[in-house]
Amino acid sequence: MGTPKILLFGANGQVGSELRQKLAPLGDVIAKGRADADFTKPESLRVIVRELVPQIIVNAAAYTAVDKAETEPELAIAVNGAAPRVLAEEAIRLGSLLVHYSTDYVFDGTKAEPYVETDSPNPLNAYGRSKLAGDEAIQTVGEDYLIFRTSWVYGARGNNFFRTMLRLADRPELRIVDDQVGAPTSSECIAQATADAVQRILPMPRQERARLRGIYNLTCAGETSWFGFAKAIFSQHAKLPGSSVPKLLPISTAEYGAPAPRPSNSRLSINKLQQTFGVRLPDWTEALSRVVESLSETSRS
Repeated sequence: MGTPKILLFGANGQVGSELRQKLAPLGDVIAKGRADADFTKPESLRVIVRELVPQIIVNAAAYTAVDKAETEPELAIAVNGAAPRVLAEEAIRLGSLLVHYSTDYVFDGTKAEPYVETDSPNPLNAYGRSKLAGDEAIQTVGEDYLIFRTSWVYGARGNNFFRTMLRLADRPELRIVDDQVGAPTSSECIAQATADAVQRILPMPRQERARLRGIYNLTCAGETSWFGFAKAIFSQHAKLPGSSVPKLLPISTAEYGAPAPRPSNSRLSINKLQQTFGVRLPDWTEALSRVVESLSETSRS
């Protein structure tokens, strides 16, 4: 089919910026950031897709302000629910593959074991409900799609827990939640796994490819709490010149008192992704080391 045209939305975000690099070897990546594509006006996205006629649409754009979504749920639904529906409809019209990202927050966290793709969602907050709306819209209207559910996303850029910890490193102490468990997942790992999966199915005929459509959990391996994640961040960060390490105090979710409730169990089983696409996800500690090392290289250059 020649060199595929890949339309990437959310290209300047923490996942999107990594996707730009990882998808580049697979085709002609056309990157669209917030200034180029207004996800608060979902119908406007049709014009972009129809003008560019991509073979692959990758949607890394999302409303991710979990607490703020409690006071502006309509905006979250527009970006996370209505916009993915539009992209799914346009993907059908073009016969294109749609790649979309979801979240562990579609679950309520009451399950004792890691969640699998067939578990029933029950989001606790407005953000989770908006992301579930997008998942369900794509499943309802889509034909050729991959939905990657991920968790605790962080990277060297963007607004995330990792960056917040580094920003607050000079404080004498930090109070960190210790009763929520999940797998910190770097944006680099998400982008690499996406590229590996897309490369695997790209040569397949559309009918064969469509049989692989569906939801796949995509996180790093292993598990920890936010407190454990913070400890690991500062343990790695201490290796950098001039770094400071605050005292960490474990607290409960109730003590933290965030506006939006969070699931206590955010663990997602990645067996389906590994078995279907042969994708290897590193342990979260290994991925964290790579992110910190990339910061070290940047500071040296």
